Amino acid sequence: MGKNFSDQGGFSSSNPSPLVRWAVSKVMRRIASAEVIDGRRAKVEKARRKAGRAHVVEYFHQVDDGYSQLAAQFLVPLLERYDIELVCHLVPAASGANVPEPERLARLSSYDALRIAPYYGLRFPSQDVAESELVHVALSALAGIDSTDFAQLAPQVGEAAWEGSKEAMQTATAGRQLADAETVRRALEAGAARREKLGHYSSAMFHYGGEWYWSVDRLHHLEQRLADLGAKKLADANLLAPRPTMPPPERRDDGSLVLEFFPSIRSPYTAIAFDQTVELAKSTGVELRMRPVLPMVMRGVPATRAKGVYIFSDSAREARASGLDWGRFYDPIGKPVERCYAIYPWAVEQGRGTELLSAFMRAAFFEGVNTNAESGLRHVVESAGLDWSEAQTHLADGEWEDIIEANRQAMYELGLWGVPSYHLMDADGETALAVWGQDRLWLVAREIQRLLGRM
Repeated sequence: MGKNFSDQGGFSSSNPSPLVRWAVSKVMRRIASAEVIDGRRAKVEKARRKAGRAHVVEYFHQVDDGYSQLAAQFLVPLLERYDIELVCHLVPAASGANVPEPERLARLSSYDALRIAPYYGLRFPSQDVAESELVHVALSALAGIDSTDFAQLAPQVGEAAWEGSKEAMQTATAGRQLADAETVRRALEAGAARREKLGHYSSAMFHYGGEWYWSVDRLHHLEQRLADLGAKKLADANLLAPRPTMPPPERRDDGSLVLEFFPSIRSPYTAIAFDQTVELAKSTGVELRMRPVLPMVMRGVPATRAKGVYIFSDSAREARASGLDWGRFYDPIGKPVERCYAIYPWAVEQGRGTELLSAFMRAAFFEGVNTNAESGLRHVVESAGLDWSEAQTHLADGEWEDIIEANRQAMYELGLWGVPSYHLMDADGETALAVWGQDRLWLVAREIQRLLGRM
């Protein structure tokens, strides 16, 4: 789930030619291919063994990023559990096309980190942003030290900065020589340059053998890979950071709770979680309000190549780990999305709106159907249990634009921007949880059960 934000709405043009659409789809299918991924991993491992190199894991840390504060707490345990060489880098907040509004991202990182930390056995202070003066002290303490020392110190100085505690910072840095501003600047520049060279842009990132793993949410993927390579020091040891599981629907609601769901039908992450989200609402009795939005690039959010490659490779890994038959992708960006959304209000009237969105994503991400072709869209419509002849009469309808844009604005007002996003409201209509990412569905499910237990 890489977290990026833009306050850009409207309907940007993003409608590639048939040839470009085909070419991009082919590249994305290759990125998602299990055969290609396994082959690349085998090649990397063969080269490592031949050169006699250790398992080198590089970690990129941003002091005032909530996700980095969580990840830092696993650095020492990683060294204790796995036979790895850990290389730690300080990095500044990403900016530019990949993260247009880093200040909003910082606030979300603290909100989100506070809520997931207990499920990973971690600590996170209940403060919106890290204290800027103490962030500078933390940077001075971490710049220029070796990675083993970094792994020990980063959680301590980070917690002091997030707590806004000068006393805790003094304790953590007692007896240490703090780096000057020039040393800190060089360390941040070197970390950013290394991150860019390896092909990424974000913080709280682990890199190993050509692949990226984001914070605690993807750490289990890295751990499993290391374990498969025989790098676990204790063969019978459990993973440090397994993803929290979805709780069983022990309690059922009578419709008093509302779950607003913001999907995008071009989002691979949405495609992974869509049907599971619908099933969660059904199994718990929570009212599900479907609020589809445009894909990011169609609403003015820039997408760099590095960002696109990471998102699709990461989502492929997530889908594969979930046992999904994934990867036969045919990009629906542009006209296919618009035409499906044009039909959507009518499909809702027919009681098949959810089925239409599900069928569209199944065609685009699982079946390799070209939804830009008339036959492809017909396949989607009929798979959703709708009449194609009648659907065609709604392809020119324009009411969908106001609906989809209103959904985007509502999502933005919640402090969310990526997809899929979730907004859970309690029986009084108050926000109980507002998060985004398919990797937060387990948290939504747990919050539902917690609320039902209090009623």
